[in-house]
This record gives sequence, C-alpha cells and structure tokens, in this order.
Amino acid sequence: MALLRPALAYFLPVFALGFVLGTVRTLWLAPMLGDLAAVAAELPVMLPASWLLARRVVRRYAITATGAALAIGLIAFALLLLAELALAMTLAGQTPADWAAGLTRPAGALGLAGQALFALLPAMALRARR
Repeated sequence: MALLRPALAYFLPVFALGFVLGTVRTLWLAPMLGDLAAVAAELPVMLPASWLLARRVVRRYAITATGAALAIGLIAFALLLLAELALAMTLAGQTPADWAAGLTRPAGALGLAGQALFALLPAMALRARR
C-alpha cells in the first residue's frame, strides 16, 4: 500500500497529459497524418514528461530500492491500461476485446511500447540518480 501513493503521483499527471494529447491526436493529427504517425508525434512529448515525473516521484518519495521503483512503474502502468480501457469503453463504445485488438495494430503497438517504457522510467530515474 505504501507504493500506491507514489504510483498515483506518477500515473495521474501522465494520464492527464495523455488525455489532452490523445484528444488532439485522435481528433486532428490522426485524420491528417494517419494513426501511426500521430502516435509517433505524441511520444516525444509524453516520454520526456514521464521522465521528469519519474525523477520527481523517486526524489519526493525517497525511493532507494530498485524493486520499489519497478513496482511503482508497474502499478502506474496497470492504472494507465485500466484507465485507457475505461475510456475506450465509455467514449468509443469499444469492448475490451476491441481495445486489446487495437494494441496489436502498428499505432497501438507503438503506444504500448511507449507505455512499457513509462513503466520502466522510475527505475531508470533511480539508477540515474545514483
């Protein structure tokens, strides 16, 4: 339970930024550039923001163990996937199977790779701090 607070502190701002950028990507970029290029344009904003937040969370919560940093990233990753699924079901009317199938398409796979990196960033931030 002690890791939930830093995981939430990591997840929430990244999710909020992703919600805003995802709206821009979906409504404007994807129709102009295509889904894959739109996701590729979003990642250079999301990943540096995630890196800065990961560094802040590691420092603020005095994370010193690699296992704890990995757990924070994995909890935040799980929250991110659950939130995305909830949005897909609520806003897009997708079923969980539809949402999961989207992750196998090139744009979805690229987004998932970015999210996997998001999960690892707290541990990478801890390592960079040492």
